[in-house]
Amino acid sequence: MSADAVAALFGDDGTLAQRLPGFRPRRQQQEMAAAVAAAMEDAAVLLVEAGTGTGKTFAYLAPALASGRRILVSTGTKNLQDQLFHRDLPRLVEALGQPLRSALLKGHANYLCRYRLERSGDQPGLRFDERLRKVQRWAQSTERGEIAELGWLTEDDPLVPRITSSADNCLGAKCPEFAACHVVRARRAAQAADLVVVNHHLLLADFALKEEGFGELLPNPDAVVIDEAHQLPDLALQFFGTRLSTRQLRDLAEDVQSEAGLLGDMPELDAANEALVRPLLPLEALLSRQPARGLLEPFRRAEGSAVLLDQTEAALDALSAQLKRYAERSPGLAAAAERAAGHLHRLRVVLDPEADRDQVQWIEPRGRGGALHATPLSVGREFQRVIAAYPGAWVLTSATLSVRGDFSHLQRQLGLDQARTLALDSPFDYPRQARLYLPEGLPEPAHPAFSDRVVDALLPLIEASRGGAFVLCTSHRALKIIAARLRAVCPYPLFVQNEDARSRLVERFSAAGDGVLVGTASFWEGVDVRGRALRLVAIDKLPFAAPGDPVYDARLEAHRAEGGNPFTEIQLPEAVMTLRQGVGRLIRDAGDRGLLVICDPRLTQKPYGRRVLESLPAMPRVDRAAALDWAASL
Repeated sequence: MSADAVAALFGDDGTLAQRLPGFRPRRQQQEMAAAVAAAMEDAAVLLVEAGTGTGKTFAYLAPALASGRRILVSTGTKNLQDQLFHRDLPRLVEALGQPLRSALLKGHANYLCRYRLERSGDQPGLRFDERLRKVQRWAQSTERGEIAELGWLTEDDPLVPRITSSADNCLGAKCPEFAACHVVRARRAAQAADLVVVNHHLLLADFALKEEGFGELLPNPDAVVIDEAHQLPDLALQFFGTRLSTRQLRDLAEDVQSEAGLLGDMPELDAANEALVRPLLPLEALLSRQPARGLLEPFRRAEGSAVLLDQTEAALDALSAQLKRYAERSPGLAAAAERAAGHLHRLRVVLDPEADRDQVQWIEPRGRGGALHATPLSVGREFQRVIAAYPGAWVLTSATLSVRGDFSHLQRQLGLDQARTLALDSPFDYPRQARLYLPEGLPEPAHPAFSDRVVDALLPLIEASRGGAFVLCTSHRALKIIAARLRAVCPYPLFVQNEDARSRLVERFSAAGDGVLVGTASFWEGVDVRGRALRLVAIDKLPFAAPGDPVYDARLEAHRAEGGNPFTEIQLPEAVMTLRQGVGRLIRDAGDRGLLVICDPRLTQKPYGRRVLESLPAMPRVDRAAALDWAASL
């Protein structure tokens, strides 16, 4: 796509301005589209930071469609995946008048599994469950089989794993329902499509299948676009590590019990399965009582844990052997045998005392039990293998990939030192639309009264703006304190994280018009409230990662051992990028106006504060009196 073609599409009198109601030409969007087109033509790797309001989705989709290449688009969340496929892509395709074969593909757990649904109907606890009956009626009419179609079934509902499969328990081609499988149909549609929309988890899973020689889920694309690319380093750390949870072991035991119960006459298998459950129960209890994530070795030295881990490994080994004996009895047992062998391998990896020094072994309490992990300290080499598996152009984009236009932190994390980079400011008029206020006289964030003092500073501003405020916290402890204080004195509707689903809280906040929403990490990004409903964003302190996380602490120590400066080269850049995500909630539209309040005194007292402030959109900084006046005018 040439410069003339970009102008003809995105310009003042271009195709999109003529055919898309509400389309506004933006210089930044045109620059991004030209850079994406060049990267696709040259099969290059491009990192694009596109500020809020750039219109980055069209800026990468239009050149992708114009290129005539097979395109894979990966998003960080299923919400963005759905928005892109069901809203943005159809609008652009209609405006361009260009036919397109497109497909949306998600992981196993998003689709109904007909085999497991049928088996669930035979289980005593579900036989007369009315919700299961509703699923069975829906199963007769659904075409795509996406669980989201049901609406009333949430992701954490215990019924979901009963009616969906996972990479662990899917029977694959051995399944009697294989011909009618919704996952298989979705994958076939993806293989035949010119453009496929996936998420980062699925992209990495497809890479693993390619490396292991088991084929692939996705077509071989000519270009890959990674949206919400700022999430990729953390997801890659998880993916390239090894993890085994007590929930996975419990699910295996329950599936074996169910399968063996239907077939009968396998006493040795029943005994081996019961032998796995015996140490699993106390191990779950021990893990669930851990106060936080921690290194494996101290946990292993705790009273009784080493014995339980050894017993679990021995019992899983014995169950794996028994399942191999009976694997031919049914597809379910054959799949369980593969799962048990895989779980045993993962358990031995995370418990290996001679493990690679470039990884950290750690434990995580979770629900009724927990998980054991072995996580690499860096993923640069691994991500280079991902790029090599999909040769062609790569475009990684997000609103936050750099610090003052410097992409070196992300490039170092993903091994992309030679990538092209482009940083584009937001097209919004921040000097006109927004103000920044840094309250004076607040104590250091570590002070016991800090959160209370934050509320004292915010209350007059919330009253002046008549609500319409997001209060973004960096910890659950701060959230509890701030929410409790506001509940006692705030005259406006209060919405607090975990008191309802995130999407529902945002809907209620938007509808209220004068609400105050208090949230932590999940509200710092992916939340889009436009107009007067959100006119004040307050952030309690700089979002530095909390000390004590075993993987993060190990990364910092390894960087220090190599002669680097962990604070300036890891901690500060990551805090800045997270902060910018939170700041990005304020101005979402050209007509928005708002006040940004950051309550961390380190912004004015520490040398690095200037670097942080220079990374934010350029908006006038005001004192208390001017902040109150601005808030009152919103």
